Amino acid sequence: MLDSLVVPLLVTTDLPPEADLAEFGRVVADAVRVLPHGEGSCAGFLRGGVFWLDAPRAAGGEGGGVVSPMEGELRFAALLGHLCAAGAPMSARGVAGAARVVIAEAVAARYGELGSPAAVMAIRSQDVRERTPESAVVVVTSGADARLVAAARSRVV
Repeated sequence: MLDSLVVPLLVTTDLPPEADLAEFGRVVADAVRVLPHGEGSCAGFLRGGVFWLDAPRAAGGEGGGVVSPMEGELRFAALLGHLCAAGAPMSARGVAGAARVVIAEAVAARYGELGSPAAVMAIRSQDVRERTPESAVVVVTSGADARLVAAARSRVV
């Protein structure tokens, strides 16, 4: 069995109103394929769900209705998931810290500087299960080592 550590994560950030939620999820999931560790790196695999945290604004007037955010207004997106890291031994804090670095860089590279970097924090696995909405778009790290994917599946209940 592959030596690995599974860390439940919450990732949040503001995105431009025209941003595609699934694309944001792929940016985050693919950013953690290689995690920095000391002088080297270790392999990573993330499976999670992405969703908007902000509710659409209701249109004024009769009939209500839902409207998109005002032009230029940022939207708040989130990802809840499990990150499996293999290779070099790290603590959950170390894995979350490494993920924070690569995710913040990837989000900034794709969407530009939006005011503050993406927030990445370790949370409880139970929170991932209970707080991921059914409507969340599922994303996974593409091209991850199959042994790491299998290890993640076997350890996330």
